[in-house]
Amino acid sequence: MHNPPYGKAPRYGGEYYYEERRRGGNFCVRCICCVYCFLFFMILVAAALVFYFYAYYDPKMPTYKFQSLDVKEFGYQPDFSVTADLIITMKADNPNKMIGFIYGEDSSINVTYSDSTICSGKVPAFHQGHKNTTIMQIELKGKSQFGSGLYEALQDNEKHGRIPLKVMVKVPVQVVLRDIKLRQVNVFVNSTLIVNNLKPGQKPEIEDSKPTFKVKF
Repeated sequence: MHNPPYGKAPRYGGEYYYEERRRGGNFCVRCICCVYCFLFFMILVAAALVFYFYAYYDPKMPTYKFQSLDVKEFGYQPDFSVTADLIITMKADNPNKMIGFIYGEDSSINVTYSDSTICSGKVPAFHQGHKNTTIMQIELKGKSQFGSGLYEALQDNEKHGRIPLKVMVKVPVQVVLRDIKLRQVNVFVNSTLIVNNLKPGQKPEIEDSKPTFKVKF
């Protein structure tokens, strides 16, 4: 038997290591395939659960509408401040047959003009059941210091019968599926109201925009 030339490895040695590398590679491929199969299975399960939830509960978004505005007090003060006492009537409609809502205590509602708060209050805490419409009257009070420019702009808007007010609502809401209470979330609702006047004792006409919603977990 002849010894291999100096500096050359035996042929069978190269074949041996090549087979080991190939087997290791196949094992990694099998692991990756198993992971992808598991992820695909989990996606199918999640999709089936979502489909079941929507088919069984048929969830619908509740709707909110500002119905009227009553002005108990609204006045311009010599120090460029504005005092206000408003009552907003709001309708909350839950069209769901098997889903209810619990509106929590830690709520707020602010009426602003050009990003300056005029008055504020709270949305009452209550449990809204299935297929329920609730009418709420919310009193908002405040005294706000305006600069002379903003003060005059508000008076000018009132003179022309178009006062843009922004209503910002934040309310904690808990969804109830039959008797199962889900995690509480904070719902933010913003809407712009155009009113023709803010004279005490007169019911102003309201032109409202479609409200925008944001949910924070």
